[in-house]
Amino acid sequence: MFSHVVIFWTDPKNPHATDELLAGADKYLRPIPGVLHYHCGKMVGSHRPVVDQSYQVALNLVFADKKGQDDYQVHPLHVEFVEKVFKKNCIRAVIYDFE
Repeated sequence: MFSHVVIFWTDPKNPHATDELLAGADKYLRPIPGVLHYHCGKMVGSHRPVVDQSYQVALNLVFADKKGQDDYQVHPLHVEFVEKVFKKNCIRAVIYDFE
């Protein structure tokens, strides 16, 4: 199993950035072959100080192996998501990949 987690900080100048990012991820990323598990959602506030609450959206994808994730990265739908959705709505992203 290979997990690909992306944490997004949306552009505060665009009040619709979070919703546009969520809709775009669902449209472009969910249908990519090889994605075994797709979960994308808004940050949930917490009373616990150890929980990072500085971001707006997180994406959690699971693949069978690293090759599945490598194929996902160059898939035309992923490239389109980056160009049409990510670049328009985000100011930062941090990615965590692990087996």
